[in-house]
Amino acid sequence: METLVILSLAILSISASALGNGEDLKTQERLFLNALGLSARPKPSAHRRVPSVLWRMFKRTSTRENDTHERDPCMVSEYGVRGNIVRFVQDQGRLVSGWSGSCQGCVEKYMFFNMSVLQPVEQLSLAQLEIKFQWDMFRTPRFLLGPQALSVSLYKVLRATLRGASHEAHRRLVLSQSVQLEPEAGSLTLDLTALAQNWLKPGHNYGLVLELQPHPIHTQATDIFMSQNLVNAVPVGPTITLPEFHASLVVVSLNPLQCRSRQKRSAVYLPVTPSNVCKPRRLYIEFKDVGWQDWIIAPQGYLANYCHGECPFPLSESLNGTNHAILQTLVHSLDPHGTPQPCCVPIRLSPVSMLYYDNNDNVVLRHYQDMVVDECGCR
Repeated sequence: METLVILSLAILSISASALGNGEDLKTQERLFLNALGLSARPKPSAHRRVPSVLWRMFKRTSTRENDTHERDPCMVSEYGVRGNIVRFVQDQGRLVSGWSGSCQGCVEKYMFFNMSVLQPVEQLSLAQLEIKFQWDMFRTPRFLLGPQALSVSLYKVLRATLRGASHEAHRRLVLSQSVQLEPEAGSLTLDLTALAQNWLKPGHNYGLVLELQPHPIHTQATDIFMSQNLVNAVPVGPTITLPEFHASLVVVSLNPLQCRSRQKRSAVYLPVTPSNVCKPRRLYIEFKDVGWQDWIIAPQGYLANYCHGECPFPLSESLNGTNHAILQTLVHSLDPHGTPQPCCVPIRLSPVSMLYYDNNDNVVLRHYQDMVVDECGCR
């Protein structure tokens, strides 16, 4: 409920910005962003492509809000773990030359995933590394004559090393396997949950090193790796090129403060007839009206609603008054100046899912409780 109140205040304040104070407006925006778990208003440097799995998850969570069947709102069925926040954490590493050290004729890629984006209250459920391989067939004169393979080695970096020092002693092998390359895009996934759990501790995240090398049985067939100067491929030798590869870390976490079971709900009907009695009133929030469309991907807006109206004596059953509210209205009828009426407040709310860019350009799908007013009552 606190999140909804903050959001409503922020929207109303921004809508009246021509008459309001600029500092008050910034305060309301900051309170709203803090409620969403953001340190500041995101300013995406580039709008990254939203992974298809996140689009599917968003559509599923959006359509189930009015579902009559009870579902666990804090279960990510796509990955089989509990959680209400899904992030695609971007790789912030760099490409390392593969023509030195023990990696002859291969590509070394240093990868770093910033785990500080998780709040202290969040519980890590899953960290899955996804590496996608893609050949640029339009730029490659001749493609592979048949399925080819790469040797893939993944190392955990144990500690930082000085420039010029040997890196091998400060690495630990996590994975070594062969990957078949096909004309269509391929991918490799690896569960790094235990490793990422350790990364949450300060001073324990030194990243990973990925090594890619053409499989030994194919190193002689260099004529099938044709173009040396491909713009989007990684050159590893005079006549050998490797496909593009992009890495991301899928992080699923659970914020227990925003995760609880909800009652089954039906579609909320808001009467349009004017009335001063306590009831839900229509409030549609469109994010472009407050300038947030650059970082909120979806939805473009949502029906938040709010509660407004009087709690007159005697309180009818439809006003959902508590025993305290019933007695308060009775005393108010006898002493209207000394005792106020009960307040019209939300008593049943429902969640909303949001897809957005965070402060690190990561794409995030998050489930927020208590964002839509379904029912009002006198308290």
